[in-house]
Amino acid sequence: MTKQEKINSFDANGIGQLNDGMYGLPFTLDECETVLIPVPWEVTVSYGGGTAQAPEAILEASYQVDLYDPVVKDAWKKGIGMDDINEEIKTKSHELRQQAEKYIDALANGASADNEDMQKISAHIKQQGLWLNEQVKNRVLHFLNKNKSVGLIGGDHSTPLGMMQALAEKYSNFAILQIDAHADLRNAYEGFEFSHASIMYNALKLKQVEKLVQVGIRDYCEEEIDLINNSKGRVKTFFDRDIKYAQFNGDSWDRICNRIINELPQHIYLSFDIDGLDPKLCPNTGTPVAGGFETEQVLFLLEKIVKSGKKIIAFDLNEVGVSDNGNDWDANVAARILYRIANLAAFSQGK
Repeated sequence: MTKQEKINSFDANGIGQLNDGMYGLPFTLDECETVLIPVPWEVTVSYGGGTAQAPEAILEASYQVDLYDPVVKDAWKKGIGMDDINEEIKTKSHELRQQAEKYIDALANGASADNEDMQKISAHIKQQGLWLNEQVKNRVLHFLNKNKSVGLIGGDHSTPLGMMQALAEKYSNFAILQIDAHADLRNAYEGFEFSHASIMYNALKLKQVEKLVQVGIRDYCEEEIDLINNSKGRVKTFFDRDIKYAQFNGDSWDRICNRIINELPQHIYLSFDIDGLDPKLCPNTGTPVAGGFETEQVLFLLEKIVKSGKKIIAFDLNEVGVSDNGNDWDANVAARILYRIANLAAFSQGK
């Protein structure tokens, strides 16, 4: 059956679980214009875990998402599919997480990072972080070379570095738009270079990343503030506190969004940590922080970006937690916002 025949026979108002594709869509991965790459990795999470289970949980939750998109007409017909989960990544994440916890506990109990055993653990985890980056980079390039719109589902927020490296091979310059509670600009965190708390510090090592625009940041350290202030405009941060205070004083989210958009160049990579939302929407995320956005605030910003003619060249969604009791609320929220983001990104690319 051709893709058009599948479209003609598919009931977009029906039950998604009749098909096992992402969002219950009937298409093969080759037929989908958007491909989501799952990266079940959470080696360096420093508070709550469960993000490695997020890709599977979001896939399961996606079957309950209605397919009408208020902005992109007939969006479902373009097709959104999830790549196969890499079991080697999943297995390594579990094994390395145990080593990382041992290392963190030892540090907390007074062990020196210069200890030989500690150095071995740190070096091994770094080596495996490099391995993950290469795995992700190659898979992203595979789909970019097929002219797909590509998204990534973590895992923790360290997972998209390989994706950014892939984009650096495809684009001479682009900006990162980071929706997040945390600045993620630490040189290293708890001894790990490829930490979820260091993703943007590592991203700035790529010369093709001309600018980092952060939105909703509300948890950060002095080291990160110093980096922002000394970046000569390469890092522009819209702190959650400043956004809220501006609104308390009569400013509108629309005008604030215009200021955010004015900081962005034509090509934009969206990096979305789910903890950028109000934690009532993502209570099982690894490091929830009071404050944050409603889903439609973020989507309003993204819609304005797309309507401005700028292009979302790729995107990620990370830090979606899965609770020990199997509560799928976070995945439910993530699946819905992911659908809208994927549609907007593909639309901005002319697909």
